[in-house]
Amino acid sequence: MKKQLQKKLIISLIAIFLLSIFSNSYITVQAEALAPEIDAKYAILIDGDTGRVLFEKNADVAAPIASMTKMMTEYLVLEAINKGKISWNDTTTVSDYAFAISDPSNGFSGAGLTQNKPYIVEDLYNAMAIYSDNAATITLAELVGGTETNFVKMMNDKAAELGLPDYHFANSTGLTNQMLEDVYPDGRDPNGDNILSAESVALLAYSLIKDYPEALEHSSIPQITFEGKKLNNYNWMLKHDPAESPNFVPYYYEGMDGLKTGYTGPAGKCFTGTAVRNGKRLITVIMHTNVEKDAPRFVETKKLLDYGFNNFEKVEIFPKGYQMKGKEELKVLKGKEKEVEVVTNKPISILIRKGEDKSLYEASYVYDKKLVSKDNEITAPIKKGDKVGTMKITYKGDGEIKFITQGKEDVIQADLVIKKDVEKTNWFVLMLRGIGGFFSDIWSSIANAVKGWF
Repeated sequence: MKKQLQKKLIISLIAIFLLSIFSNSYITVQAEALAPEIDAKYAILIDGDTGRVLFEKNADVAAPIASMTKMMTEYLVLEAINKGKISWNDTTTVSDYAFAISDPSNGFSGAGLTQNKPYIVEDLYNAMAIYSDNAATITLAELVGGTETNFVKMMNDKAAELGLPDYHFANSTGLTNQMLEDVYPDGRDPNGDNILSAESVALLAYSLIKDYPEALEHSSIPQITFEGKKLNNYNWMLKHDPAESPNFVPYYYEGMDGLKTGYTGPAGKCFTGTAVRNGKRLITVIMHTNVEKDAPRFVETKKLLDYGFNNFEKVEIFPKGYQMKGKEELKVLKGKEKEVEVVTNKPISILIRKGEDKSLYEASYVYDKKLVSKDNEITAPIKKGDKVGTMKITYKGDGEIKFITQGKEDVIQADLVIKKDVEKTNWFVLMLRGIGGFFSDIWSSIANAVKGWF
């Protein structure tokens, strides 16, 4: 009887052990099985807040991006506006080059601009961001850069500054230079094209939204009137008027507010999308879908967005004011108090798989060596809110988590700041402490010597 009980106990323990293993494996396998099949050559899905990569397919392979190029033009125009170099209400005229591109009969996207007519910057920007107007894009590039050639240099310089892993900008529009024939930017390769990986496009979109969120105010407009014409946004996933665009309505996606479509023969049909639901913003890039049809790029985008919204949740892994156990305080030298507390200046939140244990994300402190000694000492005076270091996060689960900003900035971190003011004490108290310390050292030496006698 006793042996039978022991046998049952052993079997039960083994069953529990195996169940724990298989349940964890099931969660992992289930998560992998949920990853969508994407019918595009290149694709990526990222968290719009932190840049965490949630899905990728050939995302590091550089390829033509067509009019998604215009996101960089948008970035530089918005930068110029924010720096006061131009304003939304400034006017400019159309050059011979831009006018040559503006005729819709040539097959390029555009409403048809007029020469010797003043155009407001905001109208041109909307024509570019919403209707992908190439002439409007060139006109803005010439306004900001002087010439499109100079502007293209600015585009490549900005790409390097933003840390895009791979990039080659040949012009401001996304058309191939071959399509532009003899009017492509001076000094550029006549066969040049705008080449980026899906990863680089995602980082460009992420940077555009982060640095200039007003871009979404424009990209989310379903229709504008420009040059006396109603122009529909090429993003079918916005909420279009059924009477105006009945074919777009089935592709509406709740929360969609951007960002940019693209199409050339070499690039295929492309789309950078972004949507927000319940405080979660996702960014998708789909490149090189069926060149004959518009719908597939939006169908594949929906798959990615559904996958992200359904399988990941935004979780606060560390609250504002967090303190690591055993590292709550720093020693204070020359202060009225001998210790001061250190806390984080903000909460840290991240998209994690639903059901994932947030304890897999561990914190560590990195102090500023100029302010805090290796013995964790800081010298008074110090002020509440002073930054003394950074709390960084490490993932301890299986595999690794990847960020679009990897190696460029740590987005899941918080500043370590002083919790309250500590004034510097006066010279008399410092002198008394020095004397006390002197005699304390002598007494310790005598005590140690006496102990050595026995």
